[in-house]
Amino acid sequence: MIGRVTHQTIQRSTLGNLQLNLDAMADLQAKMSGGKKITTPSDDPAGTSDSLRLRAEKRAAEQYARNADDGDAWLTTVDSSLQTSVTALRRARDLAIQGTNGAMGPASREALAVEIEGVRDSLVEQANASYLGRSVFAGTSDAGYAFTGPTGTPPYTFSGTPGATVDRRLSAQTTVRVDADGAAIFGEGPTSVFAQLDALAATLRTTGGDPSTHLDAIDAHMGNMLTQLSAVGARQSRVMTAQVELKSTQQGLKTQLSSVEDLDLAEVILELQMQEVSYQGALGAAAKVLQPSLLDFLR
Repeated sequence: MIGRVTHQTIQRSTLGNLQLNLDAMADLQAKMSGGKKITTPSDDPAGTSDSLRLRAEKRAAEQYARNADDGDAWLTTVDSSLQTSVTALRRARDLAIQGTNGAMGPASREALAVEIEGVRDSLVEQANASYLGRSVFAGTSDAGYAFTGPTGTPPYTFSGTPGATVDRRLSAQTTVRVDADGAAIFGEGPTSVFAQLDALAATLRTTGGDPSTHLDAIDAHMGNMLTQLSAVGARQSRVMTAQVELKSTQQGLKTQLSSVEDLDLAEVILELQMQEVSYQGALGAAAKVLQPSLLDFLR
């Protein structure tokens, strides 16, 4: 049996096909304006899944990079303070050796003692170095300082929490310590390097006192500082390596995400032009097949 094809059937079929063509053109224009080939998950379910996974990895890499930058700033502060402290302690050692000169009078020895106290104050200042309001030598303490000064009660008290460290996560498996143990570096209370310099100044003010008796203690404190300085340098090297790797990872993820989401503009433009040609041709053909009658104008 042959189905009956009426003029209205042809009209509806033609208009339906033209509408499909317009929908395709609108979709291509929307993708061109957004620059993305996935505007809704239904455009490419598999690509949408890949995009979500890559975006999650990219956000994680960006957070790790921020952690690495923050850790590098912490370690730079620690390194700078330790280097300054080592330099100051070497000056104190030179002054102690200078004070062993038996020809020096009381005024000269007093001048050396005053300078030693200046070195002590400088060391206290370096031991209380901070980054963004956090002491870099007091671990997780929120006191704002690592050591009390010479007028503290008692003096040179360490405010940090033993065993508490400040860490920064550089990857899912890697964390790096970014602070330093002030008690291990400078000592605490009467055994601290600050108290040792006070004792050195008192010896210089004592008639017949021998400053050389303090050299071994000064050398021991200096050795602690140099050991910690080496450890900080090793950790900072790890952080800097991680920064380079994370930048490379972020760039790789951006490239992968672009390959999943971004349009091939030249291909879309060509496809849109083909749709336009097809649409214009369909309009021309429909105009010839569906000639309007006087009744069409009167409706």
